[in-house]
Order: sequence, then C-alpha cells, then structure tokens
Amino acid sequence: MKIAYIAAGAAGMYCGACIHDNTLATALAQLGHDVPLIPTYTPTRTDEANVSLPRVFFGGINVFLQQKFALFRHTPWWLDRAFDSPALLRLASRFADRTNPAELGALTVSMLRGEGGNQRKELRKLIAWLKQEVRPQIVCLTNALLAGMAREIRRELRVPVVCGLPGEDVFLDGLPEPSQSQARALLRERCSDADAFIAMSRYYAGFMVEFLGVPRDRIHVVRPGLNLDGFAGNPRTPNPESRTPITIGFFARLAPEKGLHLLCEAYRLLRQMPDVGPTRLRAGGYLGESGRAYLEKIRRDMTTWGLAEQFDYAGELDRAGKIEFLRGLDVFSMPATYPEPKGLPVLEALACGVPFVGPAHGVFPELAEATGGGLLAKPDDPRALADGLARLVADARLREELGRRGHETVHRDFTAARMAEETLEIFRRILAKQ
Repeated sequence: MKIAYIAAGAAGMYCGACIHDNTLATALAQLGHDVPLIPTYTPTRTDEANVSLPRVFFGGINVFLQQKFALFRHTPWWLDRAFDSPALLRLASRFADRTNPAELGALTVSMLRGEGGNQRKELRKLIAWLKQEVRPQIVCLTNALLAGMAREIRRELRVPVVCGLPGEDVFLDGLPEPSQSQARALLRERCSDADAFIAMSRYYAGFMVEFLGVPRDRIHVVRPGLNLDGFAGNPRTPNPESRTPITIGFFARLAPEKGLHLLCEAYRLLRQMPDVGPTRLRAGGYLGESGRAYLEKIRRDMTTWGLAEQFDYAGELDRAGKIEFLRGLDVFSMPATYPEPKGLPVLEALACGVPFVGPAHGVFPELAEATGGGLLAKPDDPRALADGLARLVADARLREELGRRGHETVHRDFTAARMAEETLEIFRRILAKQ
C-alpha cells in the first residue's frame, strides 16, 4: 500500500505525536508498505531513527510570511524553497516560543481555511508533489488541525484522507478570542472532508465526537505502540526497603499542563507522612524557553520546603538516556492537569517495569485497566496523589507486582507492529468502500 503520511513538526522539541508518527511509519514500512513521512512546518524531531523526508512542506517561515505579507502569497516557488531549508527552519524554530498568541490564532484559522487561506500556494505545492512523486492510495494527516488540506487533496488526488487525533483541543483552548471560536467552527466544518479519524484512546474518541461534530463510527481507536528496541529484557529489580532511597520520577515536556508542580506538591505532602523512608524525586524531559520560568519556580518551592537536595532535573535526554532514566525509577507519575489522550510516557515507564500513579481522567484509567500496572488518584489533588505514591513507596511487593504486569502487557500488547497492523486494517476497510 502507498500511504502518504503528512506529519506536523513541533518546532525542535521532542514531541509525543512526532515520536508516535515516526514509530508508526517505520512499522508500516517494515511490513512492506511504502510510507513517505512528510514533515510540515518544521523538521520532525524524534529520539529514534528519524524516517521522515528531508524536505519540509508548509515551511514555517513561508507560512508566517504568507500570513503577514500579501506579497509572499505570490512569490515564485523556486524562491520559496530557500526558506524551506531544514537547517534554516531548525534555526527559526528556536524562536517559536516567542510567537504572539494572537498571531498564532490567526495563522491557525488561515490554515484551517485550506484553499481559501493565506497559505493556499503551499497547499498547491504539496498536492502537485503528491501527484507527481508519490501517487498515494491513501493520505494520513497527523492531526485534525491539518484538515484544511483534506478537501483539495481528495478532489485533486481522488484518494481517501484519514486524520489522526493526538490532542487538538488543548492547543485550541490556548488560542485567544476571536481566533479560538473561529478555529473551532472551521475545524468542525473541515473535518467533514475527512473519511475517518484515528484516536489513541477510547476517552479521546468519545470526546472528539462532540468536539468535532462527527459520528462515533467515523472515529477508530488504535492504542499507541512503542518501538521497544532498548526496552527489551527483564523489568528492573524493585527497590526493597533496605535499599534507599525510593525514587519517584516524572518524564515529559516541562509545562504546567503536564503536572510536575502537582507532583512536587504531592511529594512535599508525602514527606510529611509518618514512617516514610528516604525518597527522592527526579524529573526529565524537553525544556523549552517558555518552560524555564516554570522549572525555576518549582526549584524555588522545593528549596522553600527544604527538599531541594531530594529533587533534580536530569535534562532533555536522548533515547538511551531516557531508558536509563526510567529504569532507575521505582515509581512513575505524570499527573497531567488536563485529560491526556495518549499517555506515551506511562507506557515507556511500564516497558521498563516501573509502575505508575496517574490522575483518574483522560487515558490513564484505560492504561491502568489494560496494563494492570498503575494506581489512580483524584485529578488535580496533590493529597490524593501523595496517598497513591505512599502506597507504592511503602509496599515493595505491590511495586513489583504492578511493574511486572505492566512490563508484560506493554511488551505483548503495545508494540509498534500491533499498532501498524490495526492501522492497516482501518486503511483497508476505507479503501474497500471507494
């Protein structure tokens, strides 16, 4: 099967959606299918072998210039290519955190207008290239915010279009008005142009039925799968009470919505509980410019609470470093403040045999049920989170049992190959209806 997979770059950061897309494209290719992974906006960044094409469509610089200045909506294509250099886009992405939210909102609205937006020239370039170089049987858009492309792609290429659903609502909620309302309305309109959608959890599939205004039978669920290279082998040996300290860990992008501040507050409450032995709290993950003040506030709080020596930030970490970090934990937690739709860091921790404590919303209840590897706590409640952590800190046998179950289930049921097979079955059913 020839599958054009159009992915959105994340401005230089490690992004769960980018890693998912890269893992899926790799697994599909390993099954014998032709899957060009086509970056848009910026090059993709992943902590595994990157299989995306070296060319970027809808390059972020051109998209911005065409939004701001009418002149650039008519410049020749050969001139635009100079601004689409991956190296130049990587350099420009360093300043992405400084983008004015109002400008980002207007740009999002324009992109959702597709052939009627300020970036229509970029859409013509992409379609011409797909026609001449790829000739796909099906086109997969990495997220519904790219749905402005779907109408023209279907009309010009006469192939079905499928949209992934990795978590669009969180981005839209951060846009200012009136752009937020305009984008929501356009998203509902433009999603009628897609043939189907793929969510990574039952929770998000149900949520997006109302959010997008599409029937439930058009939204399929394919749970994420991991590239388990490097995760293989037996789960880590649990930390018995005689070996100290017990290490609680967090690994995700350092941003308020991922909940590290809640975990730190829960850790403070944990340390106030009687009979709690030595512990420490470790964090790792991508730190952008906008996250630095957030991390500094956390460090100040931990210092004020007298816990500075028990907390450290390990840095961004490459793939090998991430796996080593996770295998060094006894308990994992990412208490997201919003209903997280994917939960990839939890799966990676479980792949290392590390049990988790997560909030009882979003994908976390599904992961706890499917893997048997974690406990749930009331969302946005540091005390409830501290109680869950305390159970695992105090009970080495429970940690071992949850870690073992999670490890076995992830290595059996959350593989990249399984994800690819289920995705292919959806594509086959869609093509059979054409």
